[in-house]
Amino acid sequence: MIKGDIAIDEKEIEEEFVQASGPGGQNVNKVATAVQLRFNAAASPSLTDDIRRRLLAIAGSRMTRDGILIINARRFRTQKANREDAYNRLIGLIQEAALEPKVRRKTRPSLTAKKRRLDDKKHKSALKRLRRPLTRTPHDY
Repeated sequence: MIKGDIAIDEKEIEEEFVQASGPGGQNVNKVATAVQLRFNAAASPSLTDDIRRRLLAIAGSRMTRDGILIINARRFRTQKANREDAYNRLIGLIQEAALEPKVRRKTRPSLTAKKRRLDDKKHKSALKRLRRPLTRTPHDY
């Protein structure tokens, strides 16, 4: 269960363990601790068209042309931690895509706000004018 009525079947997610670079000491060359998750968002029956479209936009370069979302997790030294991290990132992306963007309504500043803005500009201008040196006369040179 991800959010509300969105639930993804584990059969829709493929995971592959690969060798990770980075921390791990001698172990890093022997054990495949990095996880690569593949989720076919384009063919998933669990996602609505709107969520699928937003997920495509959010995922960016992690999404292939075929609509497969690929998440690489190699932050940790253990397979279990990397696997959990990958699933959490997948869930986070889908939850973000499930949020409908708030519709922006055009607004206009009130007359009071416009007047206040102009008054502030006049005040600042006057302050800066006071900071200027007095005009020089020809005999100052």
